[in-house]
Parts: sequence; C-alpha cells; structure tokens
Amino acid sequence: MARAPLFLAREGYRRRRLADMARLLPVLGAALFLVPALDARDGLGSGMLIYLFSAWFGLILASAFVSARLARAAPSEGADPSAEPAAEPPEEAS
Repeated sequence: MARAPLFLAREGYRRRRLADMARLLPVLGAALFLVPALDARDGLGSGMLIYLFSAWFGLILASAFVSARLARAAPSEGADPSAEPAAEPPEEAS
C-alpha cells in the first residue's frame, strides 16, 4: 500500500514564515538601535541621528509590509484553520 507524499500546504507555510518574520522584527530593531552604542565615543552626532531615524522608518515600512501580507494571507473567518485540504482519492488499479 503506497502512502501519499507528505507536503506542506503552500499558503499555510507562507503564513507561518510571515509570522516568523513579524516576530523577528523587534529583534532586528533592537540590533539596529544598538549599533550606535558600538561607536559611543563621538556622542549622537547628526549622522547617527539620521541613521537612527532611517532605521526606525525602515522598521515601520517592514512591519507595514509584513502586516499587510499577513492580513491578506489570513484564512477566511468561516474557515476552520485546523482543517486540512481534502486529499484526492487514490486511483484504483485496473
């Protein structure tokens, strides 16, 4: 008896990866905001302030992109998120 091949549903996989990306954004933001601490001898000059606001703006854009994609990839309200798509019946041997 042959088993059906295992695979992940493409939409569910993408939704989980987008959720992982959304969880990673605060860590990325913390890393970007701590970079100026590595070069703290000069204080907060104009270049460093431009860097901080650019990083902040980039994080805003990234979070808007991820949230829009997550909203679009969300299952419909009536659908059961734990339900798997129906598999095709096995073909009978002739």
